[in-house]
Formats: sequence, structure tokens, C-alpha cells
Amino acid sequence: MKSKIIYVDMDGVLTDWDEVIRRQDGDTLIEYRGRFDEIPGLFSQMKPMQGAIKAFGLLAWHYDVYILSTPGWSVTESWTHKADWVKHWLPDAAYKRLILTHHKNLLAGDYLIDDRTAHGVDKFKGEHIHFGAEKYPDWGSVLKYLLGEDF
Repeated sequence: MKSKIIYVDMDGVLTDWDEVIRRQDGDTLIEYRGRFDEIPGLFSQMKPMQGAIKAFGLLAWHYDVYILSTPGWSVTESWTHKADWVKHWLPDAAYKRLILTHHKNLLAGDYLIDDRTAHGVDKFKGEHIHFGAEKYPDWGSVLKYLLGEDF
């Protein structure tokens, strides 16, 4: 039985946030400086982070895994785009496992894989696996920690 719960963030963890920002034109970047999450259609343009799809599938075999993401508040289409992304890239592994919230600390679980400490991550009761930081720079390091294997 899968007893431990893992939450996985989307932007910058499952999806390649930096790559989609680099693809925006200069005028858009100037207009939305400091609030890129408000760029219309941004979340529908996301591509998976390298190794994310495989990693999510592997974790789902060993843990009770959910996607925990914060949508853009002022861009309501981001809620739908995030669900569409999950249905497209993780149709079976993440079926009905998407949780959208601005208060990640309200969920009970063992691990939260997130690239930031915002939206309650810093108050999460389980262990924060800080994706992209020195200890967990990529999916291989996260899988090695959680599954005890090299990837």
C-alpha cells in the first residue's frame, strides 16, 4: 500500500517555466515584467521539465502522488490550462490528482517537491524538497533521494 503522500508543484518543477518565458517576445516581457504569471495563455504553452514525466510516473508507483499548484489569480484561464496540461502530459498517472490552491500548507502530506517557498510551502508540515536548489538540482537527484536509486 502506498502510504506516504507526495505533492509535486507544476511551474518550474513539472513544467519548464524558464523555457516558456524565454519564448515570449520582448514587448510581452516588458509589459508583464514582475508578473509573468499574468501573460495570457502562458500556462497553455508550458513544456515538461526535463525528466519530469518519467519521474512523476516512477514516484506514482511508490507513493501516493498529487500535483499541487498555484494558478494565476487574475488570469482565470490558468486554472483550466493547468488541468489541460496534466490531462495531456500525465493522463493516467495523474488522473484526478490535481490540486489548485494558494495555500499549500493546508494540505497534509509527507513531501512537497517545489522550487519556491511561497504560497505556504515554508509552512508545510512535511518535508520540503527544494527543487532546483543545490541539494536537489534536478529530477535525478530527487528520485535518488526518494527511491534510493540512480537515474
